[in-house]
Amino acid sequence: MFFTRKPAPMPEKGAALPGRDGAIPTADTHFVNGIPLNSRPPEGFEEIVVGMGCFWGVERIFWQLDGVWLTQAGYAGGETPNPTYDETCTGHTGHTEVVRVIYDPSKITTGEILKAFWEGHDPTQGMRQGNDVGSQYRSAVFVTNEDQLKVAAATRDTYQKALDDAGRGQITTEIGLLDEFYHAEDYHQQYLAKNPNGYCGIGGTGVSCPMPTGVSA
Repeated sequence: MFFTRKPAPMPEKGAALPGRDGAIPTADTHFVNGIPLNSRPPEGFEEIVVGMGCFWGVERIFWQLDGVWLTQAGYAGGETPNPTYDETCTGHTGHTEVVRVIYDPSKITTGEILKAFWEGHDPTQGMRQGNDVGSQYRSAVFVTNEDQLKVAAATRDTYQKALDDAGRGQITTEIGLLDEFYHAEDYHQQYLAKNPNGYCGIGGTGVSCPMPTGVSA
């Protein structure tokens, strides 16, 4: 989001910033739909966490999808407990900017969520996304169950084939089980709903993601 920040490499194991014991303050409710951000998801709903670069534009992609119940901007994939935005931007927490997506699988499938993920950014750029450079902008999918993990891997492979056919590079997306999601500060939540002309920074490759056999979209 801020091009003048000097990016840092991923911290070595055990060398991340110390963070804090308690969660940092954030918004109480979702600015778009009014649902409390600490709500317990309805029974049968699923959660997946995605990193696609600046979380302002990413969150807007997902709150607009029919079947998505709640979104929340935050940090995941690192070591520092309860990091702040400024700490994450140093590259010394190991986290990437992410969006927590809670969805109703009877209305939108995991395959559809991941199709929006792959097509909504360029997953071949490593520790950056467009003009935003640093480990906090790396592409990532953090799943919460084994079925999601299988769909993430399968869609990655079909999307790589499509990218190969289009002459694009290799996918660098980190895929794994979610360890911990830490919410971001109040002003980051649903930022582009509060600031419609604000910075987005999200752009895809223009290549469509075909669904693997057996994965619904």
